[in-house]
Amino acid sequence: MRSSQTEASEITFRGQVAQRVGKRAKIMTGDELHQLLLTKWGRSFDLQIRRVQDKVYLQVMWKYLEQASFPMSEAEYLEHLNTIANYVNGLGGGAQVQAFIEQTRERPRLGKAVSIPIDLGERASEWILEP
Repeated sequence: MRSSQTEASEITFRGQVAQRVGKRAKIMTGDELHQLLLTKWGRSFDLQIRRVQDKVYLQVMWKYLEQASFPMSEAEYLEHLNTIANYVNGLGGGAQVQAFIEQTRERPRLGKAVSIPIDLGERASEWILEP
């Protein structure tokens, strides 16, 4: 169970994200992200954020919570989804992720993740540092 202080911190963080990315941006919670995965594919797939060159992707991996070999407990998985949702919101990609998952015909399978591009727009220089 999360403490009320943790929940208050998350609410404050979401409010700050909403101000930064604009009121029209979709703010997504970890629970909403989980429900999207279950509705689309019927499994609680692992999610990872990856940067490839100058682009950022949310990757839907082939491992899922319902597998006996999945490396996280249910509580750890849900906390991980909350963290991923916070990053996606910070990047302003909530609506992009939701639309992609709802519309794609791709499916995660062994060795092949579904890569969801997150368009950073004019804000790319804020998130991508050149080496």
